Amino acid sequence: MNRIKLLSIFFLWITLCSWVNQKAICQDLWPDGTKISPWFHDYSKLKLENLGKQYVITEHGVFVDSTILQTEKIQRVIDQASQSGGGVIIIPKGTFLSGALFFKPNTHLHLEKGAVLKGSDDISNYPKIPSRMEGQNLDYFAALVNAYEVDGFSITGQGTINGNGLKFWKAFWQRREEDPNCTNLEVSRPRLVFIWKSNDIQLQDVKLINAGFWSSHYYQCKNIKILDLTITSPHEPVKAPSTDAIDLDVVHNVLIKGCYLAVNDDAIALKGGKGPWADEDPNNGENTNIIIEDSEFGFCHSALTNGSESINNKNIILRNIKVKDAIRLLWLKMRPDTPQHYEYITVENITGQARSFIYVKPWTQFFDLKGRKEVPISYSDHITMRNIDLECNIFFDVAITEHDRLADFHFENLNIKAEKENFDPDIVNGFTLKNVLVNGKKID
Repeated sequence: MNRIKLLSIFFLWITLCSWVNQKAICQDLWPDGTKISPWFHDYSKLKLENLGKQYVITEHGVFVDSTILQTEKIQRVIDQASQSGGGVIIIPKGTFLSGALFFKPNTHLHLEKGAVLKGSDDISNYPKIPSRMEGQNLDYFAALVNAYEVDGFSITGQGTINGNGLKFWKAFWQRREEDPNCTNLEVSRPRLVFIWKSNDIQLQDVKLINAGFWSSHYYQCKNIKILDLTITSPHEPVKAPSTDAIDLDVVHNVLIKGCYLAVNDDAIALKGGKGPWADEDPNNGENTNIIIEDSEFGFCHSALTNGSESINNKNIILRNIKVKDAIRLLWLKMRPDTPQHYEYITVENITGQARSFIYVKPWTQFFDLKGRKEVPISYSDHITMRNIDLECNIFFDVAITEHDRLADFHFENLNIKAEKENFDPDIVNGFTLKNVLVNGKKID
């Protein structure tokens, strides 16, 4: 075969591969049947050299010293970068102790391998400012890393952001011992990362550990990519309370890929507002177009949680996931004092262990109708769970009230081993089952 024929065959093969790939992408659909944008298939990592002028903090008066609080010095570097047209703040190898830092337009954060940005365990180093917590806008303590209206913000590198949360955890459990009904906000604790009203965000490769409160929180943002992160906080010997790995709060277009999440609360929590008139509050809103894929979950209260502060979640995909020690795989928190609609959610290609395969129950811990006479109706529909091989304690952990409406559930290609295999499809209006095995027995 001559060289021209070989080249022709090669280019034909390349064209065919490209066509097949594009066709596969075009056929990748959201649960509601609409096309997924090619943006979700771009896993490109940001390169340090493309983030602008580099500001290594140790070249600007910051010392490698884990015992000296250097918040003001690090903040001056951030401010200088912003005032000079932008750039990337580089944390070099070593441990640097800081309170709340505020990133400005055109600035980025990069942590080199071996670098640790360590949060102060003194709450006075986190100023109380306008913020968003637990589905409400209020004044609250700043996070360790904050970005407000910083489009294009990124956190990159192979270093670590350490919340140093032990003191905050102990304070919470002491308060909970004094008052079992105390709320999360009664004990002053900072989050690790808070990003608000910022679009085109990317976090990659870094480790987020030992958060005092939520590990990362994204509010009113669009186009977020979280790639190859490790987010951990312990559940023993001291439990790190409310250290959700990723809280998504009124966001649109999110890709979470290649991550390892193990925290003493929810791995992924979808929020957006709470209360009997939550859907009328302009500060609240829906979460739409979210893909969580190719990741591994260690201990967590739930791999994917809808609620408890959430009013509408649509087109959510959790796929290609290993779950090692989740209390729940999918949790639909039906909060009876809040109008909710969880719709078009797909959980697929899952292996591992969880206490509950699916958990749908009223969440009444802080029930408050605020004078509203009628209880809002909440809906969960078009829920698909397929291609799952899971060991669990409870298969169908579902018990709703007259104020909840479940419809259009679809279970397909499930191989479930469960201690409690009870199943009541009548609780759902429109339940389809295809090749569902529980303890080796087909159910329909």
